[in-house]
Amino acid sequence: MDHGEFEELYRREWPVLMSQVVLICGDRGEAAECVQEAFVRAWQHRDRLAPDAGGWLRTAAVRVAVSSWRKRRSAALAWTRLATHRRDEGVEAQVPFDVDEPLGRALLALPVRQREVVVMHHVMDMSLAQVADLLGVPDGSVRGWLSKGRVAVLAALDAVAVETEDDVEVRR
Repeated sequence: MDHGEFEELYRREWPVLMSQVVLICGDRGEAAECVQEAFVRAWQHRDRLAPDAGGWLRTAAVRVAVSSWRKRRSAALAWTRLATHRRDEGVEAQVPFDVDEPLGRALLALPVRQREVVVMHHVMDMSLAQVADLLGVPDGSVRGWLSKGRVAVLAALDAVAVETEDDVEVRR
C-alpha cells in the first residue's frame, strides 16, 4: 500500500472506527487513542496490507481497546487490594455518543463485557467466532453475554418508548 492509498484508507475508516470504538470504550478521548494506535500499526504493516484493510483496522482497534480495558481493570484491582477507595468521577458525563441518546444510555448501562460483545457483533458486524477469538473466551461466553446484553438493551429501549408514549398522551 502506498502513501496515497493509506491516506484514503485513513479518511474512509477513521470516522467509522471512532463511532464503533467509542461505544466499547465509553470515552471519546480513549477511543481516539485506540483508533490512532490501530492506524499506527497499520502504517507499520502497510507493505502487507490491501487498500481495503478496514477489517484489519477494526480488529486492531478493538484489540487495543480491550487491552486498554484490561490494563484499567488490573490497575483498579490493584488499588482495591491496597484498600484505596477511589470513586470514578462522572463517567456518564464523559460519554459523548454519536448515536441516539436512549441507545447510548442503554449501552452504557450494560456491564463492560456485554457492551463489548453487543457493539462488536451488532455495530462492528463481527461474527460470534471473531468476537470470541478477539476476547480470548469460549463461544458460549460470547453467546451468553450477547443474549443478556440484547435483553437489557431492548428492555431499556422499550421503557423509553413507553415513557415517550405516556408523554404524548399527557400532552394531548
